[in-house]
Amino acid sequence: MTDHEPDPIEFEISDELDLHTFRPSEVAELVPDYIELCLEKGITRVRIIHGKGIGTLRTTVHKILERDPRVDRFELAGATEGGWGATIAWLQG
Repeated sequence: MTDHEPDPIEFEISDELDLHTFRPSEVAELVPDYIELCLEKGITRVRIIHGKGIGTLRTTVHKILERDPRVDRFELAGATEGGWGATIAWLQG
C-alpha cells in the first residue's frame, strides 16, 4: 500500500466557490489559493458557498478572509445569493 498525495482537483475558476465538494481540512489552503486564481483572472467579487449548518465553516471562511490582505471586505450574501449560507467577498483588483 502506497501513501501518496491525492491528485489535485481541477475545476473552472469562476466568481463562485462551493465548499460543499471539499473536506473542511482543505478550506484553510483552498480559499487563499482560490483568491489568488481569481485575481489572476481579474475576478474581484466572489461568492463563497459554505452552507448554513451550525456555522462552523462560515466562521472558518470569515477568519480566513479577515486575515487575507487581498480582501477589501466581505459580508453574508443577500437572500437571492444564498443568504447566511454564502459569503460575498470583494478583492483588491
